[in-house]
Amino acid sequence: MVEKASNGAADSRAAANGKVVTAQRPADIRNVALVGHSGSGKTTLVEALAVAAGAVIRAGRVEDGTSVSDYDDIEQRQHRSVQLSVVPIGWDGIKINLLDTPGYADFVGELRAGLRAADAALFVVSAAAGATGVSGQTTALWAECAAVGMPRALVVTHLDATRADFDEMVETCRAILGSGAAESMLPVHLPVYGPPGADGHRPVTGLIDLLTQQVFDYSAGAHTRTEPTADQLAQIESARGPLIEGIIAESEDETLMDRYLAGAEIDPATLLGDLERAVARGSFHPILIAAPPPGDGREGLGTVEVLDLITRGFPTPAEHSVSAAAPGGTAAPLACDPAAPLAAEVIRTASDPYVGRVSLVRVFSGTVHPDETVHVCGHHAADHDRDHDLDERIGAVSAPFGKQQRPLGEAVAGDIAYLTKLGHAETGDTLSARDTPLLIEPWPVPQPLLPVAIQAHGKADEDKLSQSLARLIAEDPTIRLEQNSHTRQLVLWCLGEAHRDVALERLRSRFGVAVDVIEYRVALRETFAAAASGRGRHVKQSGGHGQYAICEIEVQPLPEGSGIEFVDKVVGGVVPRQFIPSVEKGVRAQAARGVTAGYPLVDVRVTLSDGKAHSVDSSDAAFQTAGALALREAAAAARISLLEPIAEVRVTVADEHVGTVLGDLSGRRGRVLGTEPIGAGHTVIRAEVPELELSRYAIDLRSLAHGGAGFTRAYVRHEPMPAQVAGGLRATSAAAT
Repeated sequence: MVEKASNGAADSRAAANGKVVTAQRPADIRNVALVGHSGSGKTTLVEALAVAAGAVIRAGRVEDGTSVSDYDDIEQRQHRSVQLSVVPIGWDGIKINLLDTPGYADFVGELRAGLRAADAALFVVSAAAGATGVSGQTTALWAECAAVGMPRALVVTHLDATRADFDEMVETCRAILGSGAAESMLPVHLPVYGPPGADGHRPVTGLIDLLTQQVFDYSAGAHTRTEPTADQLAQIESARGPLIEGIIAESEDETLMDRYLAGAEIDPATLLGDLERAVARGSFHPILIAAPPPGDGREGLGTVEVLDLITRGFPTPAEHSVSAAAPGGTAAPLACDPAAPLAAEVIRTASDPYVGRVSLVRVFSGTVHPDETVHVCGHHAADHDRDHDLDERIGAVSAPFGKQQRPLGEAVAGDIAYLTKLGHAETGDTLSARDTPLLIEPWPVPQPLLPVAIQAHGKADEDKLSQSLARLIAEDPTIRLEQNSHTRQLVLWCLGEAHRDVALERLRSRFGVAVDVIEYRVALRETFAAAASGRGRHVKQSGGHGQYAICEIEVQPLPEGSGIEFVDKVVGGVVPRQFIPSVEKGVRAQAARGVTAGYPLVDVRVTLSDGKAHSVDSSDAAFQTAGALALREAAAAARISLLEPIAEVRVTVADEHVGTVLGDLSGRRGRVLGTEPIGAGHTVIRAEVPELELSRYAIDLRSLAHGGAGFTRAYVRHEPMPAQVAGGLRATSAAAT
């Protein structure tokens, strides 16, 4: 813990504008991820904290006028965060790496990377959003952080909005996030409202500190202290008691509660120290208030208090243990020591048009220097993938700051930095010393479940597409590339529509490749529903060397998974032995093309029973054609079933949305196999659903459950499609041809 600073002016604790913030030891570093729903104000808070810390002079802008966060061209055009950004600032002699994470569910991969690099989290909620300000995704992330013991605090924003209600938001957070432990989630400040304006709205001009019982006035754009009024003292009296009791309940001093209940006045410094220790342990979650600076004001409301909490209450990197293993060894915790062997993780990869691939890394152990050689090892190393198990030389080491990269002499254990020239390192890879290679288990990556079929727009795009897709996937591990051999489509699997749009935009703007989105095809199949026979006659004898081949076949359906069986029952040599493989080849080629709707034929036995040949005009090609014609004739006389793939779906959903999700699955021709409560207000639904009904399920489920659900899918089998659905597909296929 850092010693409490004096009560001097806030700017005496801030780093000078434009100065590169450095740290020589882990104790002087704080890594904090800002987490929250899209639109909650995370990026605005990052910029306000940067202004308060003196890292920038106005509205979060650096010298070139761009933002310290959301500086990417795509983010500027779409007006939302789509990638993780890091803003290093200095406060009270501490380097704070603020990790601004995207709030939109489609970019949860970037968010998880930010949490992996962080040692604590600020959950940002909007006072104007009501209960919707704490989304299902926010709740799930809060639970994830709780599971690993990550310290958390909450920051309420948008108090100046017309419908903002601080008390309502506090109760919402305590009810949803503090379930079972609401006494450990309490506000440490109350808002001070100024006189109403012409529209009747009362702006927030300051904060009431419940521990010191002082008022922090921000009305003039600076942090000043005043004494509370009589009305404010009444507010303090009603809110201070629960806060003190909550802090004392987490105190290591067992005598405090007895003294407090006996009527003794507890020193605010003692309470503050216990509060900070409880926050660092992850057992108390204070609720703070913040707002951006007015115009070019020096400080935004509450920013000084947030910075003080980060430096004094959040843990150092040495208190956040991550394990790594040598090849073939067992994992062991890493020592957060600059002098220890190097162990760092690539948490983000980007392409810079001037310096090439840039890797954002969190150093967990050791020290990274420019121009040194490191070992790159990834999660594919067990498969001996050379791209993930090799030595590479680092280029420059720099500090991220908006679009700028400010040179660093080194990055010590606990710090976050950019590295250049690591041409093979991908997001999630481990960097270690050459003589002591290590592998850090990668963080869990959500399964992409939205398929997007693409094709190159033109010949020039086709030439560059393969390499560009490889670079795209190296940057974003939440994208999966599939070359579907059944449908012959190139498919990008994404997390949602916004994720898809950003991926396609990156291909176009960053890699110079234009692609067209085409209709995604599910791998359907055909089979015979009953036995049938067919005759293939291919005879052309109009002069010169002709073609002559006649064959007769019988077709019987087989159990699922049998494939195509070919049986020869020709007697008497009516089909010469050398042409029987030709008939089989023609039958199998036609089966691969399909016999009615263009889908592969499976699970049948084709028996060659009779035929005729000509001593001169019969040939391999003629009998191939005859075999194909015979299969088509048999299909024309039989009932052909379309087989569709069935997936087992496991939906994890909040209990209040179970009925809605069950009804939707039934509407998708799903068969519910069962439901299972898993605690914490959630249920798992197991169902078998045709894959035709799942192409947009990633989008629809998010809407149905208001972001409070997720699902997995796994192929089970193919089974006959209902006649009415099959008829529609055949009609569509016929119209297309």
